[in-house]
Amino acid sequence: MNAHWNRRDFLKTASSATLAALAAGAPVASLLSGCAKKSKLNDATADTVILLWMAGGMAHTETFDPKRFTPYEKGMEGNRVLSTFQSLPTALDGIHFSEGLQYIGSVMNKGSLIRSYVAADMGHILHSRHQYHWHTCYEPPQTAAAPHLGAWIAKELGPKNPVIPAFIDIGQRFTLGEAEELKAFHTAGFLGNEFGPFMIPDPTQGLESVRPPVGMGAKRFERRNQLYNELISKSPAGEFGSDYQKESLKRSMEQAYMLLNSPEASAFNLSLEPKESYDIYNTGRFGLGCLMAKRLTEQGARFISVTTEYEPFVGFDTHENGHTRMVNMKKMIDGPVSQLIKDLDKSGRLDRTLVILASEFSRDMMVEGRPDAKVQEQVAQPDILPDMKFYGMHRHFTDGCSMLMFGGGIKKGFVYGKTAEERPCKTIENPVKIDQVHQTIYHALGIPEDTQYEIEKRPFYTTPDGKGKAIKELLINSPVAEHV
Repeated sequence: MNAHWNRRDFLKTASSATLAALAAGAPVASLLSGCAKKSKLNDATADTVILLWMAGGMAHTETFDPKRFTPYEKGMEGNRVLSTFQSLPTALDGIHFSEGLQYIGSVMNKGSLIRSYVAADMGHILHSRHQYHWHTCYEPPQTAAAPHLGAWIAKELGPKNPVIPAFIDIGQRFTLGEAEELKAFHTAGFLGNEFGPFMIPDPTQGLESVRPPVGMGAKRFERRNQLYNELISKSPAGEFGSDYQKESLKRSMEQAYMLLNSPEASAFNLSLEPKESYDIYNTGRFGLGCLMAKRLTEQGARFISVTTEYEPFVGFDTHENGHTRMVNMKKMIDGPVSQLIKDLDKSGRLDRTLVILASEFSRDMMVEGRPDAKVQEQVAQPDILPDMKFYGMHRHFTDGCSMLMFGGGIKKGFVYGKTAEERPCKTIENPVKIDQVHQTIYHALGIPEDTQYEIEKRPFYTTPDGKGKAIKELLINSPVAEHV
């Protein structure tokens, strides 16, 4: 059975997140005990999260942490090259971004810049493994199907608007390389289907995701939905999952059906956006995904992920022609990301909306992994560059990655962490690990750091062993003075 579907296929047959969880070996959900403490909503500084996912490994020295610029010369030494773009000033005094990100730089007075994220050491570097780790906070494989960050939030806080799915994922298709591995973390895992992602693979077809299939009238669709619920209800114990999973599946179907008949469904129709706004965002599927995220935030979405999409050797996965590819990727993200921040700020929603821009790891021209934990090299990068295609950051680098955070209680005009100015451009101040990132998000939302559920008679926390701690320095209400 296919382990994942887009929402249209979901409405025809079964739930994407439940099937993915079952395929991933989710434990019997009847063993899930609600041990989570109530969210401290009165302390929350955010109630919505938008994750802008730079899939494929965004090089920090080519984006938000530029180093010395070295122009290309045929026959040059590769080790001389730290950045292949000029650096340009941002809205923060003394802070520069790489050329091509001027628009995002112009809104950095509204958010925080992290320059010291360190990805985990998991041996041979695979994108899907690191993406699984980033999105779930757990290293694969796990004995239980670990929930996605968005699923935890959906479970603990529920939908802001009962009609709009609490967890929406925009831009990732599963017809590409490493599809099965990507499906493994696009799920609510043991939490249950209704907390899984509402998938919008292509934002230009978003409206189709909330309509019955072509040729199926409302009465026929309603009857099919009824028959499906009867099938689930009357199925033998253990078939289609546990009773908990089946009940969760039914609730998810009910939510989907409710959305079909609601005026809020117009949020998925990008043709209703004014042309001037649409044109700013229209840099491709990612840019239009940012536009849809803005529209869904206005309608009360809880967690929205928008991705540049992971496809091997495409996008930020720059195994060759790194410089040229980065020129195009910057054009894709610069305008839409900055406009999203401006629009949220103008509408007054940025104060309660936490926006995160991140990637699974960084890249370097010469180092695979990190200096003291090098792994097998996956790219034939010569010491002397004979051709322009070798000019750029082609190897996976885990010891210095950049991340942006805006709104939702995050400090404005703040920089956290530092990397070395010379190769290896690794983290030298305030290293940040993934459990800290997750707990910072949960803290902003008022979700206690010891939130857990019992799975197979063992506690399963939002972060491993419940030991993750928020980065208090990033928060407006922390006692640490703001600085750049």
